[in-house]
Amino acid sequence: MAKVLVVGGGGREHAIAKAIMTSPQVSTVYCAPGNPGMVPDGIQTLAIEEMDFAGLVNFARANTITLTFVGPEVPLAAGIVDYFQAAGLAIFGPHQAAAQLESSKVFAKAFMRRHHIPTADYRQFHELAPALTYSREQSLPQVIKVDGLAAGKGVTVATSYEQAATAITTAFAASATVLIEDYVTGFEFSQMVLVGGERYVLLPTAQDHKRLQDHDLGPNTGGMGAYSPVPQITPAVIEQTVTTIIEPTIAGMKAEGLSFEGVIYVGGMLTATGVQVIEYNLRLGDPETQILLPQLQSDFYQVIVDLLQHRQPHVQWQTAASYLGVVLAAPGYPGPVKAGVPVPSVTGADYASVTGTPDQLVSAGGRVMMVTASAPNLMAAQQAVYQQIDQLAIGDLIYRTDIGAKGIEQLH
Repeated sequence: MAKVLVVGGGGREHAIAKAIMTSPQVSTVYCAPGNPGMVPDGIQTLAIEEMDFAGLVNFARANTITLTFVGPEVPLAAGIVDYFQAAGLAIFGPHQAAAQLESSKVFAKAFMRRHHIPTADYRQFHELAPALTYSREQSLPQVIKVDGLAAGKGVTVATSYEQAATAITTAFAASATVLIEDYVTGFEFSQMVLVGGERYVLLPTAQDHKRLQDHDLGPNTGGMGAYSPVPQITPAVIEQTVTTIIEPTIAGMKAEGLSFEGVIYVGGMLTATGVQVIEYNLRLGDPETQILLPQLQSDFYQVIVDLLQHRQPHVQWQTAASYLGVVLAAPGYPGPVKAGVPVPSVTGADYASVTGTPDQLVSAGGRVMMVTASAPNLMAAQQAVYQQIDQLAIGDLIYRTDIGAKGIEQLH
């Protein structure tokens, strides 16, 4: 029987571990560092941090781990996959050079330009003064991006020149390179793909809700909820995404010697002229994973093993239901948050920044849990989730009340 190690400690990793555990081939799933909310699902958490590559490799060797699956972007950008491969261990995720598609906005934009992948026009700057001058000459809104990883919070859509100037100044305090990008309007969606060299498996489409408050108001967060599938993203749109973005990306990676086994996540925008890439991520999305993996009817562990060996997996997804999930966060999120806030224990929920014991969880960061449901349609799934939340003692925890609204609008 296989033993699997999942690296990371959040809701995404909780969902990945649960999906792997359903495989009849897997006896044990470890999660490093995991969190106490995972324990009731039979996941074994480890006191090894996700950036302790030596500690993780030593554990994998000592416990004959068959496969390691990396959840978060930070260890990927730091080269965890290269480290495991050098130790002769099977691991699913992009190596450090390929992870630049996420870790460097400049690398990603230049890559798309080279391979004729549709994305918004942009200019990059290394000094503040020319960036400010350029910004004042461009129309509004403008998109200002920090070059490096920013946990989903390194992008500002500036609607005034004052806001743009502040964002550019702040960006230069964090990064030596700043991008100013044309603003593109359209409908945002997430399309994730599991990749093994030239083989790939499409996940269902999803839509993440980035803003803190209802009606997409308030600051950007790591994601406050998601739903899947997305009614606006028709089979024709998916086909266009595959032919103009996904296949050219996989071919481009191969052409540049960057092939890998892992995830390509296209943050897509359906515009009046077709689909464009807003950004790439090189790992599964959080919170989308929590509503995508439960839709898989095949053996997730076998899918990953096949891709690692560059075999085309046999994959079946459910097509009868809609899935929707709502994130609960600690007060103050995405800014400084209150720690130690009680978090309810809910069967089936995915837990993130929590500590304490499985029956007495408390907040230890921003997003603490995600409550999900499936139903024959999106409206019913939305009602089911909010009915669950209404019955919980959530105290000071915060959440949005309109997850899925954009998809439901399309249905009427």
